[in-house]
Amino acid sequence: MILVMGIRITPAEVGDYHRVLADHPRYWGKRDLRSLHLLALVQEFGATCLVARAEDGIRGYVFGFVTPEGTGYVHLIATRDDARGSGLGRRLYAAFAEAAERQGARRLKAITSVGNTGSIAFHRSLGFEARIVDDYNGPDQPMAVFHRDLPFDASPSQPTGTRS
Repeated sequence: MILVMGIRITPAEVGDYHRVLADHPRYWGKRDLRSLHLLALVQEFGATCLVARAEDGIRGYVFGFVTPEGTGYVHLIATRDDARGSGLGRRLYAAFAEAAERQGARRLKAITSVGNTGSIAFHRSLGFEARIVDDYNGPDQPMAVFHRDLPFDASPSQPTGTRS
């Protein structure tokens, strides 16, 4: 557990998954990404599915897992609308990186749509290399694919909120 400024980052539980879905617009705005929220991730990869808890609820979360090849894959990371710009996204990534390293990860990976300029800028600010991969998500569906080696340094050049 990581405790910073009244926010605890802890493994997600099934109830957290349901709270995140109930508050979906606070994390994702008008984009409906509920279909990407897989309960199986929380149930099967609990050590790398994390939530940032505060007295007023879940401020942010990261759902991911470690592949057999040693890649910590971030499936979703989001901060609540009132937590953006606080550096919480960086802290969530750092907590995920630590959890992934404990499971043998040597690198991190994430993807986003090519039009998600906020996510692309956020990942680059964290030291990820980004490249556009044609047909990554099917025919004519390019994605921005991010990679970076571990260990992870979350030192911000400036705090940034995130919705990937």
